[in-house]
Amino acid sequence: MLSTQEIDAVADPDVTAVDATRAVVADAPFSSLSTRMHQMFPALTCAEIDRLRRFGEVGHWEAGELLFETGHTGPGMFVLLSGRVKVYQRDGIGREVLIGEHGAGHFLAEVGQLSGRPALVNGMALAPLDALLIPPDRLRALIVAEAELGERIMRALILRRVSLIEKGAGGPILIGNSSDSRLVMLQGFLSRNGHPHSVIDERDEDALRLIEQFGAQREDMPLVICPDGSVLRHPSMPELATCLGLLPDLDDSVVYDVAVVGAGPAGLATAVYAASEGLSVIVLDSRAPGGQAGASSRIENYLGFPTGISGQALAGRAFVQAQKFGAHMAIPVHVKALHCAESPHRLELKCGGHISARAIVIASGAVYRRPALAGLDKFDGRGVYYWASPVEAKLCKRQQIVVVGGGNSAGQAIVYLASHAAKVHVLIRRTGFEATMSRYLIDRIRSLPNVFVHPQSEVGRLEADDSGLSAVGLKKPLPDGTDHIDTRHLFLFTGADPNTDWLRTCGVGLDANGFVLTGSASDGASACDLATTVEGVYAIGDARAGSTKRVAAAVGEGAAVVAQIHQMLAATAVAEGDVAAAVALGA
Repeated sequence: MLSTQEIDAVADPDVTAVDATRAVVADAPFSSLSTRMHQMFPALTCAEIDRLRRFGEVGHWEAGELLFETGHTGPGMFVLLSGRVKVYQRDGIGREVLIGEHGAGHFLAEVGQLSGRPALVNGMALAPLDALLIPPDRLRALIVAEAELGERIMRALILRRVSLIEKGAGGPILIGNSSDSRLVMLQGFLSRNGHPHSVIDERDEDALRLIEQFGAQREDMPLVICPDGSVLRHPSMPELATCLGLLPDLDDSVVYDVAVVGAGPAGLATAVYAASEGLSVIVLDSRAPGGQAGASSRIENYLGFPTGISGQALAGRAFVQAQKFGAHMAIPVHVKALHCAESPHRLELKCGGHISARAIVIASGAVYRRPALAGLDKFDGRGVYYWASPVEAKLCKRQQIVVVGGGNSAGQAIVYLASHAAKVHVLIRRTGFEATMSRYLIDRIRSLPNVFVHPQSEVGRLEADDSGLSAVGLKKPLPDGTDHIDTRHLFLFTGADPNTDWLRTCGVGLDANGFVLTGSASDGASACDLATTVEGVYAIGDARAGSTKRVAAAVGEGAAVVAQIHQMLAATAVAEGDVAAAVALGA
C-alpha cells in the first residue's frame, strides 16, 4: 500500500514524487514528517468536535486503561475531550518506545482504522479521560460527509501510517540473511502492503541472542517475531498475514453486489467507482495492491502526474480511496475457482470458504512469463527477480546487474536500478527499443552512462556458485567476444501471460492465449462491452483479450464496467419484480 519512500506522493497530491525518488536513490532514512507535524497531529476546534459527535459515542476510560492495543482489532478513531493518552510502541520481544502524548482536541487513529485493522501501537490513558469513539464504518461516513474536515483527517491518518512504517512500529521483526530469497519475499510482501516491519541481520548480536532464545535452527530461517510475541519459522505470506491480522474475516453468508478479483489499477478503479456509488464491493488479491503496475518504480506518462509517480504510490492512493468509500479488501486471499452455474456467482478460496456476489469482475491481470532456462526455479528471489522494488535495489547496490526485456516495465526498471547498480547490462532480442518502449524511456536510458544495451542478445544459461547466481551465459557472444556476464542479479521483464487458470471451472470464454473474451471479441457487440460469455461476469485490464496494456486504459475500464454492472443489476431487479431496487439502480 504505502511506503516511506512515497510519503509526499501519496499523502499530498500537491507534492510530486521527485523527493520520493531521491530518497530511494539515497537509500538512507528518509522523512519529511518533521516539517508536517501540524498535518499529522492537527488540533480540532470545539466547533469541529461538535460536528463529529453525530458519528460516534462518548466513553470514559480510567488511568492505566488501554484505549487500543498492538495486534488487537482497532475500535476506530478516538477524539479526546479531556485527559491525556500516551501512545507507545511495543514489539514482540517486549521493547517499548514512546511515540507521543496527546490531549484534548486531538484525535487518535491511523489509516488502518478505516477498515478496522489491528492497532499498530498501544494507547494508554494517563489520567481519567473522556473521548468520542467513532467506529470504522462511521469514520468512513464522516470522511465522505465532512469534505474539508474529512480531508484533514484522511491526510493525518496516512501520514501517521508512514511515520509508523519509518519506525517499524507495531510490525513484525524479521531475522535472516539479506540475500535469502524467503526473507526478500516477506520484505517485499510487507512493503507492498504498507505494513511496518524491521529486519535484523542474522549475524547481528541481537539476532544471535534471539535465535538462541527461540532455539531456531538453519532450516527455521527466516525467523519472524510477531507483535504479540509469537514466533514464526520460515513462514509463508498467508501465515505471516494471519499472524498480523491482515486476513479479513470473510462471511460466507454475505452476498456482495460486486466481487473484484485482482487489486491492480483496473480492480482498484472498479472498487472506487462501485463503492462510491453505493454498491457493496469486495476486492480479492493474492499478494498486494497495485498488481504489476504497483511494482513500477516510476510511471511518467500517467495523466495528471507530470513529474511521475511510483506504481506503489499510485496503488496506495487508490487502495485508501476504495476503503474510504467502504470497499472491503481481502489481501492476501487466493481465489481458487469461479463457480457460476447458479446466481449469485461463487468464488472458491484456496484457504477455504467462498465469496458470493451478483457480479464478478475479472481483473486478475497477468503473471510474469518465465523463460525456459534450466535451473531457473532455484534462483527465484536468490538472484533472479521479476520486478524492481527498493528491496531488490538495495541488494544490488554498487554491483553489476543484468536486465532482460525491451518493454516499458523493463525501461522503468533500468532507469531506477541504474541509480543503484554500478553497471546495468540490458539484453534485448530486437535491434532496438523503438517498437516496444515509450520514447521518454528510450531517451532516458541513452543518457545513463552506466547502462549498456546489447541488441539481439538472449540469455542462454545461468551459472551458480555456493552463494547463488554467479553469471549469465549468452546464447551467442557479443561483438567483442563476450559470452557471459558476471552478475549475482538478473531481472527478467520478458512479458506476462494472463492469470486466468482459475476460470476453467466456470466456462468463461478465453482466446487461444488464455485472455478473456468480452463484448465485440465474443459476439460482435460494442467494443466497449466488458461482459464475458457468462452473464454477470465481466473482464477488465490486462486479463481481457484485446486490452491496451496501459495503466490509464485499465483505470478507464474499471470505471466503465461499473456502469454496465448497474445496468445488469437494474435489469435483474426488474425481472425479479423488485421495483424499489430497480429504481435505486436507475432502471
